[in-house]
Amino acid sequence: MVGMSGGVDSSVCSYLLLKNGWEPTGVNCRFFDNDGAFIAEKTCCSLEDSMDARSVAYKLGIPFYVFNFTEDFREKVIGKFIDVYQKGATPNPCIDCNRYLKFDKLLKRALELEHDYVATGHYARNEYDEISGRFLLKKGVDETKDQSYVLYALTQFQLAHTLFPLGGLKKDEVRAIAEEIGFVNAKKHDSQDICFVPDGDYASFIEKSLNKTFPCGDFVDRDGNVLGTHKGIIRYTIGQRRGLGLSLKAPLYVLEKDPENNKVILSEEEYLFSKNLYASDVNLIAVEKLDKPMRVKAKVRYKQGEQWATAEQVGEDRLHIEFDFPQRAFAKGQAVVLYDGDVVVGGATIE
Repeated sequence: MVGMSGGVDSSVCSYLLLKNGWEPTGVNCRFFDNDGAFIAEKTCCSLEDSMDARSVAYKLGIPFYVFNFTEDFREKVIGKFIDVYQKGATPNPCIDCNRYLKFDKLLKRALELEHDYVATGHYARNEYDEISGRFLLKKGVDETKDQSYVLYALTQFQLAHTLFPLGGLKKDEVRAIAEEIGFVNAKKHDSQDICFVPDGDYASFIEKSLNKTFPCGDFVDRDGNVLGTHKGIIRYTIGQRRGLGLSLKAPLYVLEKDPENNKVILSEEEYLFSKNLYASDVNLIAVEKLDKPMRVKAKVRYKQGEQWATAEQVGEDRLHIEFDFPQRAFAKGQAVVLYDGDVVVGGATIE
């Protein structure tokens, strides 16, 4: 069962499976009502995307269905996004969508309908390691498109029933295949934004969803001195400098958010840097647990480069990561993902 978003990647994924002797069934997952507000050039999941997916399936001669997962998406992705933002953290809904929808809900549906695997167009690889007896998640060959970071939460069971046909290809190779076959979406833009907030205005989306506004409050420095008035705590992110609306003698950055007291703490940039973080909601892939401190490369956001660090498991569901050099602006709620070469050791949510 192939998750077909209507983009070029999942379309070529379907073609490669068919070419290699599989019997793919195309599925477009409906995650929300396509009421026009969600249709944007660089997002996925619009009505046009669904039509493109159907067109590709028809061209390939494979079965095609649309599954309605709107309630699950609203609860497990949008609901969590809003809840985490209100608490002053920074969620990653793409990770949650993979974790709870594409590789959980969709996989269960696939198995119920007597399919053996779920396949997606992600740029990642998975394989079984006979020495450890575990399924491994690896980076995609195309380093500029590697999506292993947003897949770190996959379980051993999910990896055992997942295929990533594009993991060994580069993006330009995928587009070349699509053009050669004549897919309608061969030159389609990649989705880049959060699908349910295509204009990037998270604060307005949250306020509209909750039918409430978030009150103004104080900007304060590290000593609690009031520097000005913010426009609602959900409108700011850790490390932000622009758009604060303050006239200051020197640049200040968002260091922390305090939802309980409705304050946004500002500081000089140097205070954004730290070598240590703690993370919970741990999912380890390459190993069952960390019996001792492990040298890894770690990244704390999708587009950040990996940095050398030492990872230690300090509880059943807690990691301590110490980087060799200070890193900028750890954001509570984001993921820290650990790598050993091109193998994903695992990851967790930053506390």
